Amino acid sequence: MRGKKIHLIGIGGVGMAGLAVLLKARGADVSGCDLHRSARTRWLESQGIRVDEGQDAAHVADAEAVVVTPAVRPDCPERRAAAGRRHYRGDVLAELVSATPDSIAVCGSHGKTTTATWIARLLLNLGESVSWAIGGETGDFPVAGVGTGPLVVEADESDGTLAGYHATLLVVTNCEYDHPDHFKTRDAYLACFAAAKRNAAHVLDTLDGLEPLAAALGLDTLGLAPHNRRNALMAAEVARRRGHAVAAIAAALPSVVAARPDRRFQPVAPGVYTDYAHHPTEMRCAVEMARQACRGRLRVLFQPHRYSRTKALLADFPAAFAAADEVVLCPTYAAFEDPLEGGDVADLYAACRAAFGGATPGRGVPRVFLAPSCAAAWEHARNSEQAGDLTLLLGAGDIVGLVPQVQRDKAAASAAAFPRRRVWIGAGANTWRSDLNLSIDYVRTNGPAGAPGASLVAAHPTLLPWMAGIPGTIGGWIKMNAGAFGHAISEVLEAVKVEGVWLPTSACGFGYRTSALAGEIQDFRLVDDAHAATGADGTPADYLARRKRFPAGTYGSFFKNPPGDAAGRLLEAVGAKGLRVGGAFVWAEHANVIVRGEGATASDVLALARLLAARVWLRLGVRLEPEVCGICVR
Repeated sequence: MRGKKIHLIGIGGVGMAGLAVLLKARGADVSGCDLHRSARTRWLESQGIRVDEGQDAAHVADAEAVVVTPAVRPDCPERRAAAGRRHYRGDVLAELVSATPDSIAVCGSHGKTTTATWIARLLLNLGESVSWAIGGETGDFPVAGVGTGPLVVEADESDGTLAGYHATLLVVTNCEYDHPDHFKTRDAYLACFAAAKRNAAHVLDTLDGLEPLAAALGLDTLGLAPHNRRNALMAAEVARRRGHAVAAIAAALPSVVAARPDRRFQPVAPGVYTDYAHHPTEMRCAVEMARQACRGRLRVLFQPHRYSRTKALLADFPAAFAAADEVVLCPTYAAFEDPLEGGDVADLYAACRAAFGGATPGRGVPRVFLAPSCAAAWEHARNSEQAGDLTLLLGAGDIVGLVPQVQRDKAAASAAAFPRRRVWIGAGANTWRSDLNLSIDYVRTNGPAGAPGASLVAAHPTLLPWMAGIPGTIGGWIKMNAGAFGHAISEVLEAVKVEGVWLPTSACGFGYRTSALAGEIQDFRLVDDAHAATGADGTPADYLARRKRFPAGTYGSFFKNPPGDAAGRLLEAVGAKGLRVGGAFVWAEHANVIVRGEGATASDVLALARLLAARVWLRLGVRLEPEVCGICVR
């Protein structure tokens, strides 16, 4: 591609940015675009590379070649406009490596970013003029650099393009099945590495016979975790094979390995670390490093990366958390994938609950929570922190976006700086309360609206007999516009008093199982019985006889009926009855009722609700919305 006009879509990504610098150094006219400007796009501009912001087909109008990654969606305007000129990043980098007489490509399931970084830095310290392109930054060591000597690259296998590399030296850190979105079987994954090995002039893929070198380097005195000791030894062996003296390598190595690439067990605030690990093996290493650094309780906040990986490696995840005291799971980061049954964070939670739930929490048996969001997971960790505790933000998704909030919160003078939210509750069960330590004050309401709904039915048997037997308080009924048999409580309301203000029914925003009411519902006025036109055709006892008797520990109907259908029918159609997560299970008598059984936690309920909603969506194409307040299933 020398001399061509080349445009890179998503140029701000670590892999694309490094490739852009290499292409420019080889004489290409390079430009790129990204959705948002960032420190990395500004760095690229300082290297003389034009970067456009946003998506626009005009960006690629005069490009002779357009480089994309699998993360660029098919509906991207630039991608569509570049039909016939598109090239994948992995193929382009493989072509560059193959055309370079002195190339070192570092591949592997784990550790390739660290190993490639340490090789490049070590060779630079030993006096070589190195070019590099690596998928990570290390302090002031950027993703790419240009020299006149060897080229060191991180070779990614995720899209299969590793098989196209013809490297002078191929370094293989390890090989363990991953990327099931591309490699449908373990054999296909291994075959990709085997092809790269066959293509390479030389291969370094084992530490056999290198222990004497480790001893000569004094490697065990550097305080490295076992996986990083392996990475450092491979970097040293590359330097030795290039003719550098062991004494010189030993002198340079301590400063090289003192800095890990960003997001490799990186401290971001006092008592808080972040790590990119998202494969169970990597995660176990990161959690064990955190355990060694932690003097108190170790909390791991983990966001699964992609539905396909979560599903394929589900059985391997729980053991990765064994060294933690608490694990808070966050919603799956999809990347470019659509939801996949069996790959949701709720599936991971259920697997962890099955692995750890029957034992007493303690060392080796963490307590597991399910958070509705990454922000809620951090709020729990922040509010629960005590002296000596350590929080590890784990994963390759948008959990990274927590870091600025973490830093702001840790810099706050006191916990008083954290705002608290009020949620009004009555004696009923229609509000889901997270078991996380969130900044929420649940306040029990008093007065008429706080009374059990049954008392309203008893007092007005001809006005709303169809509400007989429905759990909850009057205020809860009003806020969610509860109802049954085709009716809703808003039909019999004249006005509602909220936070001291009387609102007519027309100003309450009532809809199907919802309202616009916020704050404490303190009182209400009913329409006159004589003028009620609710169409009731029986007594409370008649309706009660027609209704299934809810068991203890339920929220009543959990999901709203979608237009023209019944949530219970849909859930029964997907086999929901009897499904269980921890102590929460679906009632055998009605598929739209979740029962809080013995030992059930709020996280159990959230996980089960997510699994139910996902089944209906993925199998039947219908979105279910919770009727229960405070819960989110997407």
